[in-house]
Amino acid sequence: MSGWIIAIVLTGAALAALIVVGKAPRKSWEAIAAALVFGLAGFAYQARPELAGAPKAAEGAQGKVGEGLVTVRQQLAGEGMIASNRWLVTADALTRQGAFSDAAGFLLGAVEENPHNSAAWLALANNLVGHADGALTPAALYAFNQAANADPQAAGPPFFLALALIQNGRPEQGRAIWAELLARTPANVPWRPGLAERLQMLDQLIAQDAQTPPPQPSAPAVR
Repeated sequence: MSGWIIAIVLTGAALAALIVVGKAPRKSWEAIAAALVFGLAGFAYQARPELAGAPKAAEGAQGKVGEGLVTVRQQLAGEGMIASNRWLVTADALTRQGAFSDAAGFLLGAVEENPHNSAAWLALANNLVGHADGALTPAALYAFNQAANADPQAAGPPFFLALALIQNGRPEQGRAIWAELLARTPANVPWRPGLAERLQMLDQLIAQDAQTPPPQPSAPAVR
């Protein structure tokens, strides 16, 4: 039971820190609390608190994932386009550390303050996927859709949604989104060649998977 106690205590401490130290506005307290409870629910669903952990290794891996999420999102949006948003700056710092649940709490404050903030919705979606160990949850899908609706021309929402679909065993759907994004992206955009390369690699993987014969049923044992 110690794992549950630690998780609950850390959740309460994080909420207090965001309110007192982070000086989060009163109107965002409920949203921040909801994000932390979401994180605790994820712990309850996925964790094995009775087992000994290896926190340093896990934190290192999550930090690398978070660093990549922030870097690629900023590259797709354009350098310096999001630096003025205080919520997003703080959330990105947490994401780079692999603290996906805490980052989601700040991003809930951002989208509550401005529901049309596409970058914040996208960052929230990425953190929800990261918190769920790569799973495309209904909450993450909703955030992806909100990001796309807030800025239909933005490249980030379709790129990361396709990536999540591919990671969740839906490569054909992800490929269709990447192909559409590539088709509407001007040739002089810096990240376009990288997207084209990713799409080519995905096509190769899909072709290889199509050529792989299905597993044959094993013969019944002779008695």
